[in-house]
Amino acid sequence: MALATITSKGQITIPKAIREKLMVGTGDKLEFVFTSDREALIRPVSKTVDELFGKLHKPGIKAVSVEAMDEAIARRLKADF
Repeated sequence: MALATITSKGQITIPKAIREKLMVGTGDKLEFVFTSDREALIRPVSKTVDELFGKLHKPGIKAVSVEAMDEAIARRLKADF
């Protein structure tokens, strides 16, 4: 179980294990959805395509073709089933 403490300013630090599971980092937004019994679900807010543009580009790395991506996905699906 991961615990966090609320500061006097109402802030918390999300434990590293939780940030990794949610795949969030500095600047990302989280949504709090309230359920019954004083519980809340925390989920990352989806990013728009515009926010993701250019994030995968790495200088010096050759681009992969769509066909190669499709083949890699097909291999992975076969391995999982």
